[in-house]
Amino acid sequence: MKKKQPIISREEILEQIRNFRLMDDEFMTKVFDENIPCTQLVLRIILDKPDLIVKEVHAQYPLANLRRRSVRLDVFAVDSEGKAYNIEVQRKDAGADARRARYNSSLLDANITEAGRKFENLTETYVIFITERDIFGAGQAVYEIERMIRGTDICFDDGAHIRYVNGEYRGDTPVGRLMHDFFCTKPDEMQYSELAERTRYFKEDEEGVNSMSSGMEKLMDRYYLERNKEGIKELLRNGVAPNLIAKALKISIADVEALARTLHE
Repeated sequence: MKKKQPIISREEILEQIRNFRLMDDEFMTKVFDENIPCTQLVLRIILDKPDLIVKEVHAQYPLANLRRRSVRLDVFAVDSEGKAYNIEVQRKDAGADARRARYNSSLLDANITEAGRKFENLTETYVIFITERDIFGAGQAVYEIERMIRGTDICFDDGAHIRYVNGEYRGDTPVGRLMHDFFCTKPDEMQYSELAERTRYFKEDEEGVNSMSSGMEKLMDRYYLERNKEGIKELLRNGVAPNLIAKALKISIADVEALARTLHE
């Protein structure tokens, strides 16, 4: 296997960072990770709940089902009442499929429900997709999906809620201004100070830019590992030590060791 060549230069990384928007999940998850003010702002606006208090936030939050099919939520948050929220940005319509929303909702239930908890006390959950386009084509700012009893106007109140936010919406409303900010590349053009300040940190502050650059380099390493997975496996089968492979290819030894474990599954 040839020695890994740089996939992307430092200047190319910096240019990519300058062009990032909150609609790009690599950037969005950096901005929102462990950041309560930004997450709280977004949830308050989308759900029209100005008093909502966020207590914890995690980006790229892993969830798995019993068959080990896992997903990583862009953003997972919990509020002061224990309600759970999943926020996803989706540039492609297929990524926001109705059954994807259903799946994420079911994983939230399965992973945050404690053994022995009564069903009537199940945690209330919200799955929120912010989509690049108006995928339903009805021009609404936010599409609210709730279960109803057919033939009546009675809501089947099971505590599971799904929202789709129309990324094309630009009305003079809080949601319209929020979507404007999600599509901005320049912090100075953003209308919400919480988002502008956090975006500026990762685009203009030396520490933030370095953090973003490191994350992109690791992302490139994952792409490299994925493309060369079979070749690395062959080296492992032939007895080449993971640390030597990692050193030669300039990739994480943890990634090589994880790949080695798959050979014995």
